[in-house]
Amino acid sequence: MPKKVNIITLGCSKNLVDSENLLGELKARGLEISHESEEPADYVIINTCGFIADAKEESINTILEYAEAKKNKQFEKLFVTGCLSQRYASQLRSEIREVDGFYGTEDIPAILKDLGFDPRKELIGERYLTTPSHYAYLKISEGCDRRCSFCAIPLIRGNQRSSTTESLVKETEYLVSKGVKELILIAQDLTWYGMDLYKEQKLATLLEKLSDIKGLEWIRLHYAYPASFPDDVFRVMRERDNICNYLDIPLQHISEPILKSMKRSIGSTETKKLVYKLRELLPDIALRTTMLVGYPGETEENFMELMRFVEESRFDRLGVFAYSAEEGTSSFNLTDDVPEALKQERVERLMELQQSISLKLNEKKIGKVFKTIIDAKEGEVFLGRTEYDSPEVDNEVIISDNSVRIGEFYKIRVSSATEFDLVGEKT
Repeated sequence: MPKKVNIITLGCSKNLVDSENLLGELKARGLEISHESEEPADYVIINTCGFIADAKEESINTILEYAEAKKNKQFEKLFVTGCLSQRYASQLRSEIREVDGFYGTEDIPAILKDLGFDPRKELIGERYLTTPSHYAYLKISEGCDRRCSFCAIPLIRGNQRSSTTESLVKETEYLVSKGVKELILIAQDLTWYGMDLYKEQKLATLLEKLSDIKGLEWIRLHYAYPASFPDDVFRVMRERDNICNYLDIPLQHISEPILKSMKRSIGSTETKKLVYKLRELLPDIALRTTMLVGYPGETEENFMELMRFVEESRFDRLGVFAYSAEEGTSSFNLTDDVPEALKQERVERLMELQQSISLKLNEKKIGKVFKTIIDAKEGEVFLGRTEYDSPEVDNEVIISDNSVRIGEFYKIRVSSATEFDLVGEKT
């Protein structure tokens, strides 16, 4: 039985929550735990991502790196879990012999058993936070009922399985008791929360119950599917001061034939109406979205339509991915006819456009005062965020003032701006 276990997390925040739950179970059983530490450990567990080609490549390279370290006697055992392992366990097992065990996305009991613990005992560990203590992610469901042509997540994680509202309230109360002030709701599809359990969309009800919890100052929404977006969420976001004016809503494209081939369940006209409605009902909202370029059959005309849509919509935040064909998805059977070089060129053109939009939007904030939470200190400056910014992926507010403290809120006046960051001073 090991004394110390180090977990390496790759991929998205949903994977991070899985790692935190596993860390909690290991700690409850008396092990010394670490997350992405360079300190020596007895066992290493890699929590992999298998979403797109780049993520799979990163996961495989990480496994190979640690497999080599194991051969060099730097630690005793190496385990691999997560999405890549769930999907490709047999291939990985035959090719990377140094790994002592491969596990799926929900195999905590099997991991504990192979670490020497009684598998019959129930999971007893409280989640161990790896984020700064003032914010945490709350995964409200697992899997996805959507069948977008390019996405392998339902193949890996299965259909949507919502956590009960009661269990999520209880988990949030625990997180707040540990000092969490900002809660970031995540799922593969927030929009559809509750359909499997309650036979209706229950995101608004969940938001109401969470926003009632004393001490929770910000609630942020990530990964809301655009189709069938529930109107009652608009009402709750307007009524509740501690729900951030922020929404991550991946749209993927705007060209009608591309959306249809992607099986997005929402067309071009409906997408534009949703963006307009969000801005009409929530005028102060910051919208983050994701686009996918280089999809099979995407013409220059389709791409230019997307460019015009982004220019007109002026999203606050935007990420771009190049299409990669994923085994088992329906688009895998299509001819991947956009050359890789052209895919990357389109990524760069769209991001260049977004950078110019982001700069102009940020410059409009100069002179304004924003409630800002302080996340970290780097060198001589502190890094914070407004309610319009999510950790790791959005703008940071750079503050040169040693009187601020990490995890606390301050009123910050913006003095200058770049495409990706704001500079401010405490008022």
